[in-house]
Amino acid sequence: MGLFRRTEPLSDGSAPPREPGLWSKGFGLAATRSLQTLAVLALVAVGVLVITQLSLVFIPVTIALILASAIHPLVALMRRKGVPSILATWIALIGILAILGGIVWVIVLTVRSQWDDLVDSTTDGIAQVTAWLGTLPFDISAIDLDDVWASAGEFLTSASFGRGALAGVSATASFFTGLALMIVVLFFFLKDGPRIWEFLLRPFTGASYERARRIGDKTVDVFGGYIRGTSIVAAADALGIGIGLAILQIPLAIPLAVIVFLTAFIPLVGATAAGILAALVALVTHGPVAALIVVGIVVLVNQLEGNFLQPVVMARSLKLHALVILLALTTGTILGGIVGAVLSVPIAAVAWGIITVWDGPHTPARPFRKKRPEEV
Repeated sequence: MGLFRRTEPLSDGSAPPREPGLWSKGFGLAATRSLQTLAVLALVAVGVLVITQLSLVFIPVTIALILASAIHPLVALMRRKGVPSILATWIALIGILAILGGIVWVIVLTVRSQWDDLVDSTTDGIAQVTAWLGTLPFDISAIDLDDVWASAGEFLTSASFGRGALAGVSATASFFTGLALMIVVLFFFLKDGPRIWEFLLRPFTGASYERARRIGDKTVDVFGGYIRGTSIVAAADALGIGIGLAILQIPLAIPLAVIVFLTAFIPLVGATAAGILAALVALVTHGPVAALIVVGIVVLVNQLEGNFLQPVVMARSLKLHALVILLALTTGTILGGIVGAVLSVPIAAVAWGIITVWDGPHTPARPFRKKRPEEV
């Protein structure tokens, strides 16, 4: 018998039975799966720890990637129309910075112009709330409320507030550092995004290369679709609520509408938080009736957006269950605060998008494929 010759089968045509290994059944198999799960969880924990420690780099780069994914179609269109690559990049970059700067400028200008009226209305509103609290069956006296306001004033002049102010200065410095890094990274993503990705794909070959390319294309598609779709939904929310506040002549209607637009990028809870803020402003300036009307406007706009607009504009980019979104928001908020809450949902959407193209353009990873019912 030759060394590489195939062994002849047994005379009865059956292969010799193989003894099951120690780790292939029963407790051995359970132990193997448990160790594999623990190893994956350990890798995830290490990754989260690294991201948390390098948040000053990770967050700006992620935001730059999301913005580049949304703006890249515009840059590609300008290039196809004959605009030089560097000029198209600068036009897109300056345009997005002008839009973001314009939003901040509108908020600051409007708040400054209506600040005195808001302070007077707030003072009257607090007096009305104090008088209303005095009518409740609870033992709340004017002296107790005065103690609350006095305690707040003492805190503002205390050493603890001073330490918080110093921490705020440090956070401000970190913010501008991250902002500068985000602008630089965004510029290079817009200018050389495809070449950067091709450079990162060099170590991969064959099936691994195709999988990495599918992951990159899916990431850009989901990020871009998410930011564009959310912008449309946020603009609709801000327009509807802003018109309602303007009709009711609520102070700071424009800044509140802008806040509605910004908080709409936090699914589920963002619109609710903005609605509560608008209702509070209406309460202290126009009384409880106006506040209830504002709450009704917010609920109506959110229902119209959630049932009609969002399913159309977000159908391709965000296919996540509400529970998954809630868990992602909670995790992101714990790890990264408000920024983590904003980034958690698109990152979760990208993770699910990667799973759906893991084994092919329309072939999810094996554990996530739909199971066919067994034929009887």
